[in-house]
Amino acid sequence: MYTQRVSSILNKIILKMLISRRSSAFLVGWVLFFWVISARSAALPPCQFAAIYNFGDSNSDTGGISAAFEPIRAPYGEAFFHKPAGRDSDGRLIIDFIAEQLGLPYLSAYLNSLGVNFRHGANFATGGSTIRRQNETIFEYGISPFSLDMQIVQFNQFKARTAEIYRDGYLSVYLSPMLQLLALDLHAFLLSLPNIYGQGGRAFWIHNTGPIGCLPVNRFYILNPAPGTVDDYGCIKAQNEMAMEFNKQLKDIVVKLRTELPEAAITHVDVYTAKYKLISNSKNLGFADPLKVCCGFHHDYDHVWCGNKGMVNKTEVYGASCEDPSVFISWDGVHYSQAANQWVANHNFYGSLTDPPIPITQACHKQ
Repeated sequence: MYTQRVSSILNKIILKMLISRRSSAFLVGWVLFFWVISARSAALPPCQFAAIYNFGDSNSDTGGISAAFEPIRAPYGEAFFHKPAGRDSDGRLIIDFIAEQLGLPYLSAYLNSLGVNFRHGANFATGGSTIRRQNETIFEYGISPFSLDMQIVQFNQFKARTAEIYRDGYLSVYLSPMLQLLALDLHAFLLSLPNIYGQGGRAFWIHNTGPIGCLPVNRFYILNPAPGTVDDYGCIKAQNEMAMEFNKQLKDIVVKLRTELPEAAITHVDVYTAKYKLISNSKNLGFADPLKVCCGFHHDYDHVWCGNKGMVNKTEVYGASCEDPSVFISWDGVHYSQAANQWVANHNFYGSLTDPPIPITQACHKQ
C-alpha cells in the first residue's frame, strides 16, 4: 500500500501538450519576480499556442476524477471558483496559471460530459493517477484506473475521433526497492513520449517531481521523528532523497529523448527547486508553517480530511477550511493551495529554472 501511494505521489510529473498554430507542441510538469532569459531566447518570437493537452494526476486534474467518480466537495474551490471545481485545491492549479499565461481558457476534463469546451485542448489528468498500472482500485486506496498509458490511449482516441468528426462536417523508506519502482516508472514515461511525438507532438515542457518529503501528510503519523530523519524544515530526508534520485534519472531521460526525437523542442523544468525554495523561505515570503494544513482537522493522531465529517472523542468534527487559505502552502496536506500554486507557476514561466533557459511562451523553439 505504501509503495503504491509513493508511486502515485511521484506521478507529479505533469505532461502538458501544447499545439501551436504552426506545428504541434507538447508540454509536461515560482515567483522571484526576476527574469533569467538568455540573449538568444529574448530574440525569439512568442509561440502562438492554440491548445493545451495535459496528462497527470491530482496536481493538474481539472475535473476528471470528479466526473468519473464522486465529485469533490466544498470547501475545495472556494478561493477562486467559489464552489467545488473538480480541483484538489482551494482554487487554481499550476495548469490553470499556465493557461492564463498563454491566453487560453482553463482546460476541460476529457471525462467530463457537461459544460465542456475542447476547442483549446483537453485534460486527461485524474486524481490518484500513476505512471504504471496498479492492481488496487480507487475504492481501496484511491488509485485512479486512468494511469498514464490509459491517458495516452484516451488522447489517441480523442485525436482520432476529433479528426473523424471534422471529416464528417461536425464540430521510513526502503530506498533500494523504491528505486527499482522508480526505474519502472521512468521506463514507462520514456515509452509514452515517442507515442505522442508520433502523433505530431513537437514541443515538450517537462516538470520534475517536487519534494514529497515536505508534504504535511507524511508527518501526520510521525509526530516525533527520530534524530537525523528530517531536515531543518521538517521534511523527511529519505523521501526527498528518493525524489531527487528520480529527478536525476528523469533529466538523463530528457537528454536521451533529445537525441531520439530530433524535431522536438524539449524543456526540462526544475519544479523541485521551486517548491523547496517556497517551503524553505515560507516565513520570509509571508506564508505559514509549510507543515501546517489549511483544510481539514488534524490534531495528534486524529484526522478528518478536508470537506469530510468524522468522530473525534465521540464528537462529530467537520474538516473545514482555515480562515485565510492565501497564507498557507498546503491546502489539504497533499495538495498545494492556490497561492502556492501561483507562486510556483510564476517561477516556472520565465526560464530561470528551465533547461534550456527559455520562457514558456517560446517553448516551441528548439534550442
